[in-house]
Amino acid sequence: MKQKESTATIKGNWATLLLPIENEAINYMLLADQIDYFIAAGVDGIYSNGTAGEFYTQTEEEFERISELLATKCSAVGMPFQIGASHCHPQDAVRRAQFAATLQPTAIQVILPNWFPCNTQTALIFLRKVESVCQGIPIILYNPPHAKVCLTAEQLRIIFDEIDTVVGFKLPRITDEIVATGLPQKASIFVAGHFLATDAYVGAKGAYSNVCCLGPKATQTWTQQCLMLDPQALETEQRIQQFMSEEIAPFILEEGYCNAAVDKFMATMGTWSGITPTMRFPFESVPVECLKKARQAQKALIPGFDQ
Repeated sequence: MKQKESTATIKGNWATLLLPIENEAINYMLLADQIDYFIAAGVDGIYSNGTAGEFYTQTEEEFERISELLATKCSAVGMPFQIGASHCHPQDAVRRAQFAATLQPTAIQVILPNWFPCNTQTALIFLRKVESVCQGIPIILYNPPHAKVCLTAEQLRIIFDEIDTVVGFKLPRITDEIVATGLPQKASIFVAGHFLATDAYVGAKGAYSNVCCLGPKATQTWTQQCLMLDPQALETEQRIQQFMSEEIAPFILEEGYCNAAVDKFMATMGTWSGITPTMRFPFESVPVECLKKARQAQKALIPGFDQ
């Protein structure tokens, strides 16, 4: 196996682009403003077309325009950026990855083929094809808890060992089984933002962060504390988890809203973004009437996490 590409720059607090929707159309001016805010906030990196970027709703023209906008702004100032080339259709995912590579991002994110549950061999076949069009650019496998298949620790190890340019993973947590594989010492493993302080002790390199939706500046400061293993970060994490458990999780677990809807809702809570909670068809948006209660809880539990 070839020497793995350095993952030194793939760590920390990566802010997600959220898709500003008005009458089913993307507001590219607001999207550009988001990127500018993230750059000014000094986040470790920015990524496009993740869950909150509603990649599954985008036409190819929209995907390319979003990717080019992010690449142009980030390249101009030296901001690390990743392009999400994910698509529910594997052939289109490969095409998106091929286009993303022309923009020279820090890394390219993909999900596994989505319709049939994907076994290890299928994952390898798919990722080898993605690798063949990515011009040597590092690949991050995006495998969050709502993926069709959440890979086991052993499957993650096999993929990391077999695919030369796969350098990291987006996962819900770092489990004992993952620690036993030695992957945290070799790969860039990103976890859910509200577990970063805890999981940094077992090798998490950062988060593609739901917490960052609340406030990029505050999350950047907190992420630095997490990665320095500052005990204060654990105390803040407890309050973040309480806020998430009491104010955010019920929207998903009890009311059936999708993850992207609550990410947008959290961004709307803060003072940093002009985005609204509006989701693109066919997913429901969290009602704006819920903002007042959530903002009160945020100010009480995690003051400052609104910018």
